[in-house]
Amino acid sequence: MIRFDRASKRYPNGREALQGVSFDVAAGEMLFLTGRSGAGKSTVLKLICLLERPSRGLVMVNGHNTAALSSRRIPAFRREIGVVFQDHRLLPERSVFDNVALPLHASESPLKEIDKRVRAALDQVGLLDRAQSLPLELSVGEQQRVGIARAVVGKPRLIIADEPTGNLDPALSLEVMALFKRFNDVGVTVVVATHDLDIVKAWGLREIVVTDGRVRDSATPPLEVPTMEARR
Repeated sequence: MIRFDRASKRYPNGREALQGVSFDVAAGEMLFLTGRSGAGKSTVLKLICLLERPSRGLVMVNGHNTAALSSRRIPAFRREIGVVFQDHRLLPERSVFDNVALPLHASESPLKEIDKRVRAALDQVGLLDRAQSLPLELSVGEQQRVGIARAVVGKPRLIIADEPTGNLDPALSLEVMALFKRFNDVGVTVVVATHDLDIVKAWGLREIVVTDGRVRDSATPPLEVPTMEARR
């Protein structure tokens, strides 16, 4: 699903954010991407969703060589990836339904298909009854779930989440991670970037650690999925 082969990224100001990074993510895998701020974690995510291209080396995502992909093919490439942000990035003047529908409108999906998919996505995250609410009428945890619904509404093969639990308390963090696990259970590849080492430890998934532009791959056998009681 994802392959980094000696990939490096040097920005125009001369800063080398990644240096010869190599790792693979299998289709259907769920793992954590960890590292302190400035270590290069965000650059890894940008290379995966083609917000940046590698300066050297190879980055393959969903069978595409991102360095060789033409500009006209980038929108279709990105539709295969669902992105979840820490700050939700919801449009405050639009309803929950309209926020989730945005990727489908961008791909010019038929209105009947949009209605079906948005309702299904909201149902999956437990917010179908809030479809006509505005984002500011929701709790922080509910807003994050709307962000997840928007990420999965296009049925992507890959979800990348950038600090999705950063603003949540432990109980809500567990709920969000359980949602990602549900999508992973049906074959979606999930990469979660996080600073929350308690979450990483509790879930026992493989961890790719980014430090000063390099990576260390820790292949840890999965533990039993933690329950709410186990986290208390």
